[in-house]
Amino acid sequence: MRLKYNPVSLLFIILCTVGFFFSGLSLSFLINEIIVRFMRNGIFVLALIIPITAGLGLNFSIIVGSLCAQVALILAVNYQIVSYTAILYIILITFPLALLCGFLIGSFLVRVKGREMIASIIIGFFFAGLYQLFFMGIFGKLIIPSNPDLLLTHGTGIRNMIDLKFFRNTLDELWLFSIGSINIPLFMILVIFFFAALIYLIQKSSFGKACRAVNENAEQAMLAGINPKKIKVIAIMISIVLASFGQIIYMQNIGMLNIYTAHLNSDIFASAAILAGGATIYQAKIRHALLGLILFHALFIISPHVGQNIFTNPALGEYFRSAIAYGTIAIALILNVHKKALDK
Repeated sequence: MRLKYNPVSLLFIILCTVGFFFSGLSLSFLINEIIVRFMRNGIFVLALIIPITAGLGLNFSIIVGSLCAQVALILAVNYQIVSYTAILYIILITFPLALLCGFLIGSFLVRVKGREMIASIIIGFFFAGLYQLFFMGIFGKLIIPSNPDLLLTHGTGIRNMIDLKFFRNTLDELWLFSIGSINIPLFMILVIFFFAALIYLIQKSSFGKACRAVNENAEQAMLAGINPKKIKVIAIMISIVLASFGQIIYMQNIGMLNIYTAHLNSDIFASAAILAGGATIYQAKIRHALLGLILFHALFIISPHVGQNIFTNPALGEYFRSAIAYGTIAIALILNVHKKALDK
């Protein structure tokens, strides 16, 4: 990839290099932390590729996929299902729920042509509100769980934090080995690359070609016999399903489920990561997602330590990386609009 055409990637490389020098971190610690975050967030970033390819821009509604996975997790805890059986159960619940939500979201987004990104943000807020309403006000009152430990003391609403010890690190510990002080969770890394290969195959398929045709010129795609609305709906469905799988992997790595906040920022950070890798709102490839995962999370790891060492205040690093997340999206959007104007 030619960095001179990706100023956002170049900026991240410079910030990571300079930040690492001032952070005082060892290289092995940084690599271990990057690997952990690569596993946690990899599928979220990959989930953005197909909607971008289909001309929908950044799909901020991927948090709905996270919510689908969290519903399945809560059900697994309620019925006290454990280990690999829990993972299978969660997938069986999550997959059809994410498909349904993806279809509903896609059907709405095709009706707001040109405003898909802002609409996807609002959709994410809407589904998050329904989710919170259900588990705060309905769960325990109209729907009685079989596991009373889930409920707050007054009997209505689910408590904030759930321990996921029943499947914590179940996948992370498969084929785990070390090279010196660096831990390599081979199975999980292969899972991320499996999904990357799956998206690559989708992009190379007739569906992927139809996505690119719709992205380039929807009117000409229709003349060629392609239904742009159908293509976009399927693209969103794929994105939501992938995001739901990403949340399953994320939560089994974390080992704790914060009922009301675990889904937050998955859309923002994934969008910032893929843009950091050199993607645009019109084009995204596997290499953009993988590079962005490394650069964005490397900066996330480094920045608090830089704030501590230079300003004796790690909170400055926290504020900086939050600003970087939103700033990356803003800068990339400005550059994309400017480039499109120049192309015209």
